[in-house]
Amino acid sequence: MSDGFTFFFSKLKVNALLVQFTGRYIGPLSNFLIHVCSRRTEQGAFIRMQDNQSSGQYDVNDATLKFVRRRDDITLDDDPSILRAEMSCGHAVSPESLTAWCRSLLDQGQYKFYCPAITHGTVKCNAEWPYLEVRKLAVLSDSEQAHFEENMALMAASEYCEFKSCPSCGSYVERADLTNLCVRCTICTAVKKKSYQFCWQCMREWKGAAAHALRCSHEDCVNPDVDKLAKCTNMRLSYVNNVECPAIRACPTCGLLLEHNGYACKNLMCKRCKVEFCFLCLKLKRVCNPISGPYNVCSVAPRQTEIPVWKR
Repeated sequence: MSDGFTFFFSKLKVNALLVQFTGRYIGPLSNFLIHVCSRRTEQGAFIRMQDNQSSGQYDVNDATLKFVRRRDDITLDDDPSILRAEMSCGHAVSPESLTAWCRSLLDQGQYKFYCPAITHGTVKCNAEWPYLEVRKLAVLSDSEQAHFEENMALMAASEYCEFKSCPSCGSYVERADLTNLCVRCTICTAVKKKSYQFCWQCMREWKGAAAHALRCSHEDCVNPDVDKLAKCTNMRLSYVNNVECPAIRACPTCGLLLEHNGYACKNLMCKRCKVEFCFLCLKLKRVCNPISGPYNVCSVAPRQTEIPVWKR
């Protein structure tokens, strides 16, 4: 059996992330659990917070902002009646365009925000905007701030560790032993006053011997990601000699499931670990490409039957 760390970050990492994102320190780690993790009900749904709607407009009396009447550098809208503000990189935005752009990045799994403005030809600005600047110039409402900060924290957490929600209480748990699928939730154990264990693979209460590392005793205990790898269809990479391969691959570095759109080269950048690998042979790009180029067929790795463990 592997003890689960219910608080999936060390205190130093948690508080460093919160200061980086929000500019404030919220105290003990238990407060972070309340702030980020415990917004789930027993059914696992997020509690809908009261939305203290913002006006979506700038305070013209705010002397800390530089207001401009020029074209929006995100949407290219040039309506002169709209008051815009200048970001630290020098490009103009409105609260609506900034919020929409940053939310789109968040939806793509990115928790860092970069300026999309075109500077010369097709070259993007790509300056990184600090979250504190985004929060202020996007005029985020209370619920929008909660949405941004919660998702940013969870995405950042995934760079440090693999965590899942306890099927009983919904708290986020990290395995102490990455080779053992039997995990004990410390919160449920304390609340129920008896050891509560669940299977990291099928996400149900543990059944069988706790020392079993491969699976629990539920007959249909299957890793859903492995099941997807087994059942996915094949696809062809039209730009790589129309070669055929499975449509879904697990990143060889962190295990995240990824799909190729079938176009462009055979390399894919993992959106979680940011490591680029070949979708055909599953070797890292720096290993595969010097031998066969990005548009040349290499060896096609067979369909994966297990999920790689991210060794951070």
